[in-house]
Amino acid sequence: MNAKKFMPRNVLLTTAIVSTLSFGFAPAASADTSGTSNWTIEDASKVERTDDTTAPYIEPDFEKMAPELHVWDTWPLREKDGSVAKVNGYYVIFSLTADSELLPGKRHDVATIRYFYSKDGKNWELGGKAFDTQQAYGSRQWAGSAMIEDGKLNLFYTATGRKGEENVTYEQRLALATGDVEAKGKGISFSNFDHSIILEPEGKYYQTEGQAEAGDIGYTFRDPWFFEDPKTGKDYILFEGNSAGTPAERTLDRAYIGSEDFQSSFDFVNEDFAKLFNGAIGIAEATNDSYTEFEAMEPLLEANYVNQELERPHIVTKGNQYYLFTNTHEHKFGPDLSAPDGLYGFSSDQLTTGYEPLNDSGLVLANPENHAYQAYSWMVLPNGKVISFYNFHDLDGKNIADLGGTSPEYQMSHFGGTLAPTLKIALQNDRTKVVNEQAPGKIK
Repeated sequence: MNAKKFMPRNVLLTTAIVSTLSFGFAPAASADTSGTSNWTIEDASKVERTDDTTAPYIEPDFEKMAPELHVWDTWPLREKDGSVAKVNGYYVIFSLTADSELLPGKRHDVATIRYFYSKDGKNWELGGKAFDTQQAYGSRQWAGSAMIEDGKLNLFYTATGRKGEENVTYEQRLALATGDVEAKGKGISFSNFDHSIILEPEGKYYQTEGQAEAGDIGYTFRDPWFFEDPKTGKDYILFEGNSAGTPAERTLDRAYIGSEDFQSSFDFVNEDFAKLFNGAIGIAEATNDSYTEFEAMEPLLEANYVNQELERPHIVTKGNQYYLFTNTHEHKFGPDLSAPDGLYGFSSDQLTTGYEPLNDSGLVLANPENHAYQAYSWMVLPNGKVISFYNFHDLDGKNIADLGGTSPEYQMSHFGGTLAPTLKIALQNDRTKVVNEQAPGKIK
């Protein structure tokens, strides 16, 4: 179908959706300084589920938003200032998707970014593929973020693998697709995309794939998330990475352990294994107005000897504080720690330094203990709502690592593959609390 423009691009109607819980900034005059923060073994050793940090059990009795698809990592279309956008009366979300007949564990190898649109921010219609995947970088595209500015869509994504590769590879680069936004009689569509690689790991601040292959247990450089700093007006992307260097080059900084008192009584279970856990939350500053060039900066946060993957990092702001959130799995924690799949968070009054864990440990949201994998990939929105996807549920006491030994029928019937019920959290200083559960996928 030919798309008909609702109005000229330069006057495309957008409105920012902000609630009373909006994380807007109060003016501040303090200068920002640099210095990577550490999520320490001491911090993470305090992780425990409480009533304030545990999500309700999800009853498996709601309809999938797109039965023909697995739907997982999801993000909303935002204005440049981070508020959720409404374009010509429509909200838009983007999701990683795959054919629902595929075994859930195989979905990452064929991930495709699709979008959904909604008038009310909770009942979603499938729009289709975000762009022509043959024109995009990578053999497939993983999660990112989306921002509208002057009628143009800026869709940041992870370019995974290379076009034409014979076997699936896991090279990861940060990419941008910039296209036109068109409003038809019903819904939203996107066209005329230009694609750019905007950042690759350089080996100084962030580990390259070659460095990781010298003995590490994994490699990440993904999940670009656009952020305009309200204090300075400067533009950045956040992303998931790993601390630079090879395992042989890595040495223990006692600060990774924690306070001097904690250090004095701490002994590693296996220090050589613990050093392979080198997760980092990266940041890079835009060096042009088209967002096609970025300069890597020191990581915002590192989890050396603590955690190997800090996924989908994002920031919301409230008062004078930056609240930095990330997702991780229980099996990504080092050998000295035991912590659940969850949303973890940190706060600081400066963008690039001084982050301290929320709720003392960092844990903001975890699944119920008896349903430890029911949801994942949480994202905190400016109104305090938290979206995620319905993951592996009602596993009869099985660990997620056991699923490979179960039948395909079992795996398919116990994978949600759709948006989970939205949660609302309250955020006060360095404490958080689950307030209530709302309809699946509700962002308004």
